[in-house]
Amino acid sequence: MAIDSPKQPSKAKQIYWAVRRVMTQGQPAIEQWQSQTGDRALPEDHFQTLVYYADGPVNLYQLRQWYEPLQALDAEAPVLIVCRSVTAALELLDECPLPVAYAGRVEDLENLVERQRFSAALYVNQNTRNFQLMRFNTMLHVFISHGESDKSYMVSGQTKCYDYSFIAGEAAADRLAANLINYDVDAKTIRIGRPQLDVPSATTPPPLPQDDRTVVFYAPTTEGDRPSMRYSSLVSHGVPMVKALLADSRYRLVFRPHARTGLFSDDHAKARDEINALIAAANLADPGAGHLADTTPTFDWQLDVCDVCIADVSAVVIDWLTTGKPVVVTKPANPAAPVPSEGFIASIELLKPKQASAIVEVLDRVTSDETLAQQRQEWTRYYFGDTTPGAAMQAWLDACRRIREECATSLQGHPALGDPDVGAVEHREVSPLEELDIES
Repeated sequence: MAIDSPKQPSKAKQIYWAVRRVMTQGQPAIEQWQSQTGDRALPEDHFQTLVYYADGPVNLYQLRQWYEPLQALDAEAPVLIVCRSVTAALELLDECPLPVAYAGRVEDLENLVERQRFSAALYVNQNTRNFQLMRFNTMLHVFISHGESDKSYMVSGQTKCYDYSFIAGEAAADRLAANLINYDVDAKTIRIGRPQLDVPSATTPPPLPQDDRTVVFYAPTTEGDRPSMRYSSLVSHGVPMVKALLADSRYRLVFRPHARTGLFSDDHAKARDEINALIAAANLADPGAGHLADTTPTFDWQLDVCDVCIADVSAVVIDWLTTGKPVVVTKPANPAAPVPSEGFIASIELLKPKQASAIVEVLDRVTSDETLAQQRQEWTRYYFGDTTPGAAMQAWLDACRRIREECATSLQGHPALGDPDVGAVEHREVSPLEELDIES
């Protein structure tokens, strides 16, 4: 059940094949392309919510987790995904349940903003190109992020650039207050829980054997692009830990490395590939073992199917709290990666690299400790607030409604910004060659 991870082509090759696809497949492909390049194929004066994505395909997991909440929002304030990467735009066109526009140039952004009624721009990450949209002053800019965690990423000073940040709960508010200077948490944040988890699983679980094995979910995070983000356990813990789990017939392993694994470190790519090979060999030796190298598109079904989680300092740990099930968190081997001094991760014993081969004994202990189970419930309330089904989705929709109302009130008070009830002016036509502009 293991699948080798394909090597990612270079950006230049991705762009080449994206353009070749359009130029060689005739009118249907051109019509698809036109729906993403500029907004001539989009209804005018229609969209109210702009979801901004400036990264390439490798980070689309950050956007995918928002599909269901965005679909709910679309019923109230029509949503448009605006993509700055041609390769990501083509992938989104094939899979995204919402309208997608490709805006490679700033001029494309201007054309879209002029011809729509955006009251809110939502950002799922801190890409530096976010600033190219933030220049527009007729909408409110909101950071919604792509997970709740205790990583240093969550207290970036870039947070202060947005009109608001939607946060999960009290833990995020305390984290921001403790780490950002000259930032009014109460005024600049709105709590919404985790609406991404307040929906049915988007992916049907793979068919795992139905037996009494304990299903262990191992989800190491990315190795990071800088020392302060090197939380991944793949090289430091991964191989000896997986060998120990595969050797014990009481366990079934579901291995899901981060989508960006290997992007910055060949050693991490090699460790991932070695683990995939170990899983394949274990399944050959025992076809009933049912170990899985997980390549499904979303992180959701694992929360229901798996019994215990092993993860690094990441959003996976915090999301896993909502299940109430046991979790083991690894200690980063790189001393430059800061370990949280507060919150859930600070309250538990972290798995050191030298303990990796003893993971079975660690799991035996954490899965039988009732005190830890009670503590996880308390931490869930601290991180997410009300986890009653439907509560987070309603909080999300209420927060977005508040943004729209505040934007409308602000525009009425600033005539120089234009009347939102006046239709957008017509912009110039672009040539077919300009429409294929893939500059990024």
